[in-house]
Amino acid sequence: MDNSFWKKANFKGHLLTAISYLIPIVCGAGFIIAIGMAFGGKSQDALVMGKFTFTQALATLGGKALGMLPMIIATGIAFSIAGKPGIAPGFVTGLAAISISAGFIGGIIGGYIAGWLSVAVLKYVKVPHWAKGLMPTLIVPFLASIVSGLIMVYIIGAPVAVFTNWLTAFLKSMNGASNLVFGAVLGALSIVDFGGPINKTAFAFALTLQAQGINGPVTALQLTNTATPIGFGFAFLVAKMIHKRIYTEEEIETLKSAVPMGVVNIVEGSIPIVMNDLIRGIVAAGLGGLCEGAILMTLNHGQGATVPFGGFLMLPTMGKYWWVGLLAIAANVFVTGVVYALIKKNIPEGASGKHEDDAEDESDIDLDDITVSD
Repeated sequence: MDNSFWKKANFKGHLLTAISYLIPIVCGAGFIIAIGMAFGGKSQDALVMGKFTFTQALATLGGKALGMLPMIIATGIAFSIAGKPGIAPGFVTGLAAISISAGFIGGIIGGYIAGWLSVAVLKYVKVPHWAKGLMPTLIVPFLASIVSGLIMVYIIGAPVAVFTNWLTAFLKSMNGASNLVFGAVLGALSIVDFGGPINKTAFAFALTLQAQGINGPVTALQLTNTATPIGFGFAFLVAKMIHKRIYTEEEIETLKSAVPMGVVNIVEGSIPIVMNDLIRGIVAAGLGGLCEGAILMTLNHGQGATVPFGGFLMLPTMGKYWWVGLLAIAANVFVTGVVYALIKKNIPEGASGKHEDDAEDESDIDLDDITVSD
């Protein structure tokens, strides 16, 4: 029965769906604030006409959008659970989480509450026949919004705040060795499924920490995504130096777009290359991410960029530690490139894809559970 309950509740599926909706907003807002801050702009509490610069406008727009992430994740989860009737309750509950400083964790919990309450209202609240058309547009949004919002304000807020404060204090108290291990694990987990559920789960955790002023984890995650495609491009140069042919002509063409995509923090461009040699690709990328995360979290004292997206544009927002971010990217590129060039098998001239030995090695791998983000 327990297994049936967890399967039916589908906590993981609803969260991953919501994060899929969240990522484009993080990308867009992240680029806006990163560009603004890279040119000296600072986020303002309010934009008063005639009293702000263009870069301040960019930083403020991006910052305000990122400040809405608890509301966005709550709305996404509630929509995933209840469909359109869950949108308003999720929206209201997410705003309640923001108003009482429950943060990203509060938004996630509130999304589940709002979604399930919406389903409960649809299923158990009986109305006259003439009022059935009002259920998804008025009755469900009103009842589920007011109940879930009040639950967030009066019940959920205090425990979430206590837990968040404890987690923040614990992470800030970590010493150099702890930061090294934490960064290494996070860097490796960030890339092993190239934007799949592991990456999305790590991203949600990192965003939760950034909402509390701990910027290192999300920086480690995103700079891993930035460096990995460049690392596969560097592998091409390393292979040339040791007289190996590791890429087909099609893969070389893929690299021409994957590397520039990596510069702006889009890792998905390297997926076609990885899928042609899955095990070796994951090993090389995972080792690169491990080294990058360890370096960043250790030398940067657990701090990082103040924006959650942007690739190289994140570096100026790291203040005096921008060089640590650059060093971490360089280390990731070097490790990923050298490891992949060394462990990748030679490809015969004229080969157009995965050769037989690799196909045989990977014949028992089930790819059904690997999900690629949009």
